[in-house]
Amino acid sequence: MDAKELREHLRAEALSLGFDVFGVAPIDADVQADYFKKWIADGMHGEMEWMGKDTERRTEVTRVLPEARSIIVVGLNYYQPQPNPNYQIAKYALGQDYHNIITKKLRKLCTVMRSLGGAQKPYVDTGPVLEKPLAVSAGLGWQGKSTIVLQPEFGTWLFLGIIITTLELESSSPAINRCGSCTKCITACPTSAIIAPYKLDARKCLAYLTIEHKGPIPVEYRKPLGNRIFGCDDCLDVCPWNKWAKETKENKFKARPQPILKETLSWSEEDFLNQFKGTPVKRLGLLRWWRNALTVMGNTGTPGDLEAIGRLVNHADPMVSEHACWARDQILSRN
Repeated sequence: MDAKELREHLRAEALSLGFDVFGVAPIDADVQADYFKKWIADGMHGEMEWMGKDTERRTEVTRVLPEARSIIVVGLNYYQPQPNPNYQIAKYALGQDYHNIITKKLRKLCTVMRSLGGAQKPYVDTGPVLEKPLAVSAGLGWQGKSTIVLQPEFGTWLFLGIIITTLELESSSPAINRCGSCTKCITACPTSAIIAPYKLDARKCLAYLTIEHKGPIPVEYRKPLGNRIFGCDDCLDVCPWNKWAKETKENKFKARPQPILKETLSWSEEDFLNQFKGTPVKRLGLLRWWRNALTVMGNTGTPGDLEAIGRLVNHADPMVSEHACWARDQILSRN
């Protein structure tokens, strides 16, 4: 097979594995290296220290696999309606952890590629690659003003997977930016974390603050957090390209039953793990779950929640105790 035939053969294999979109980026694809390095230098990655490690390797894939000739980028739709009107977990985290699901699919595709003589390195969100600009170069979509990849058929709701390979594949045509003059994602952001078109300050982002941030939620961001307990989909939800969004075909992404929030305040660590085992929420741990839950209850709770909140007011962990006091005071101030 020539480079084009090989690309189309692997596209068919990828789609048969359940991926929704497939493309190939050249080995020298533009990954916006200068932008990324300045973003790191400006500290906009916050506490995500791994992003600032070895930026040269992250921006040059041949440092990961010197013999590499092509970069495969695949996408898997994860959209589903938000199931719980009382509090929100970001759609990507409602079901099983996407890392495990996509990694298994990528490994199966790598097995096919090995039979064709290739050596591969697959990554899902955790490797030293910049997935979003690679997805643009591979023709999957374009980076919107929120920095999220937009795909014409699936909107903002794609998980991305990367395979760096020694196989010589014909590159796909890069995607064209179709955001136009729209700024809905910018105006929808509750904390103005999208500080300019195509520029996100993660330190202000509710997804970062509820997931990556280790300490207390800064007071100025607690009320804007609203009822979001894990992540934030606001800039994704408002995108006009989502009017064509389709519900995911991957049953493992479907939402698990969500617990009653005030009941989680009496959980043990074991209760937390039993509820969220195998999901992205598990990485929070119980204390940060309580931090987030208490912030949500401070914004949305009623006097009926005060007894549950009160059990954590004198908790040994200062972060939990402080958030419990804040939640209690917010409810009392409304009633």
